[in-house]
Order: sequence, then C-alpha cells, then structure tokens
Amino acid sequence: MTLRSWATPVTIGSFLLIAVTGVLMFFHLNTGLNKAAHEWLGWFLLVGVGAHLWLNWRAFSTYFNRRGALAIIGGFAAVLLASFAPISGGEAELPIRQMIDNMTQAPLESVAVVAGKTPDAVLADLAATYPQASAQQSISDLTGGDMEQSAALLAQVFAVQASE
Repeated sequence: MTLRSWATPVTIGSFLLIAVTGVLMFFHLNTGLNKAAHEWLGWFLLVGVGAHLWLNWRAFSTYFNRRGALAIIGGFAAVLLASFAPISGGEAELPIRQMIDNMTQAPLESVAVVAGKTPDAVLADLAATYPQASAQQSISDLTGGDMEQSAALLAQVFAVQASE
C-alpha cells in the first residue's frame, strides 16, 4: 500500500469523524463515545493531512505566494493565537466555576451536607450508577476527572434532593 493510496482516504474519513462529533459536541448532543472519538481519533486527521501535504507540497506551497490565501491563513493564525489569551483578565476564575470545582473535589459526605442530605442517602441515590462509591470519594474520583460527567453527577445529587 502506497502513501498516495491511503493519505486522502484517511484525511476524508477522519475529517468526517471530527466534523460530525464536533458539531454534536457544540450542540451538546454527543452521546456514548463521541467526545473520546473526537479527541483521540482526531490524531488520524493530523496523520492524513501530514501525508497529504507531503504528497502535494509543491501545490500547497503556492498558496504562500497569494495575497488572498495569506490573508485567510493569517486570519486563522490570529484567531488561534487569540484563543490562548485568558478571557477573565488573568488567573482569576469566575466564582461559580471555583465553587463547582470545589464541590467536585470534596468528599461525597461534604457534598451531601451542602445538598441537605445524609451521606448514606447520596450514596443510595448514586448506587445504580456508582455502586462502588464511598462517602470519602469525591465526584471527580468517580468520574475520572471528566468535568462534563462531574457536573452532571453534581446536578444529579442536588436534583434528587430537590425532588423530595
């Protein structure tokens, strides 16, 4: 199998994967392994694009001699650089973000108190999803540090309390 025979199919297939999972994540419609596929299988896009560039370098390099192309490339490069700038004016975080981080890092027994529940009640509510949970574990421990899952689990703990 030659480089030319797989470079473009890998690029097309991985772009399709990244585009669909990215749109699903943007609209919060991702389920199952969408996020993991987007993050981990996205490396195939880099491999495919790298191989495609290698094979088509002469044609690709001509874009650096065109003003319009350079303006577009430069615009995206500027947006990329701007995306690294802190939006909160430095290291300061929004208070709500800090509160959520603290709640997901605290032991379940502490979260239970804040939720107005006993630790045993919270563990019973979580038993179907997290049967191995203990009062000394944090939500972050249970979710492996996944912020999206941690937020959902935190909402579950408080939603159970609110429905009683």
